[in-house]
Amino acid sequence: MLAKSETWQLPHRVRVSGGEVATGVFGDGPPVVLVHGTPAWSYLWREVVPALAGQYAVHVWDLLGFGDSRLDPGNAPSIARQARTLAELVEHWDLAAPNLVGHDIGGGIVLRAHLIEQVPVSRLALLDAAVLGPWNTPFTEHMQRHADAYRTMPPDVFGDLIAARLRTAAHRMSDVAAAAYLAPWAGAAGQQRWVDQVAAVTFEDTGEVVARLGQITAPTLVLWGEHDAWLHPSTGDRLAASIPRARRATVIGAGHFVAEDNPRDTAAELLKFFG
Repeated sequence: MLAKSETWQLPHRVRVSGGEVATGVFGDGPPVVLVHGTPAWSYLWREVVPALAGQYAVHVWDLLGFGDSRLDPGNAPSIARQARTLAELVEHWDLAAPNLVGHDIGGGIVLRAHLIEQVPVSRLALLDAAVLGPWNTPFTEHMQRHADAYRTMPPDVFGDLIAARLRTAAHRMSDVAAAAYLAPWAGAAGQQRWVDQVAAVTFEDTGEVVARLGQITAPTLVLWGEHDAWLHPSTGDRLAASIPRARRATVIGAGHFVAEDNPRDTAAELLKFFG
């Protein structure tokens, strides 16, 4: 049974080389794996999952260090680590060639899992994907340069700062959704987790992928929010042009968190693409 959006939580935990991953599988049919980006968690997919689960087995997980997933000490939540984790999960789920869907850095993760970790795929869907550089926002770059200052900031001040930042990820975001996205980053521990994931994100992890985009043979969809204020829609045009025979589509009325703003059309585009 699917969790209600207001109580979204993934039911299973899987041990991987970098920690423990929160996962869930919904529906039955050909496999689809949804990979969120930063600073989201699987809550992003809560309205998309039911639409896909009528025809597909939808595999959902929280990235290591995000949502309810936890990193083991000594590990950093880099894109390379997340791609290795995705490869381990595909093996754990015993998936032969799933459809991979990646949002934000999730796009870089699914491409790295396919092109570097050699995970076979049926189709690739890249949603407002952080692949072509430069893709860090000015806020992220500032936090990387001054990580110690953000780590030592009073937690309530830090919380106010990122709460305002999170709202800019969507064209429109309800108070309920904003609170849900903020919850994993609450308090002193959440503050450190936020800075950890910002410090670990580097274009070097997608640079290797960019050099191999021309090798992609799987059907690919590049889907972008019409009003993306974090990664301009022209980035989607460039990404689609870099992948052989990629299809480019737009979700009307959506910002960077495309599945938050317009889950109905996001799911419809994915279903049309999966065929």
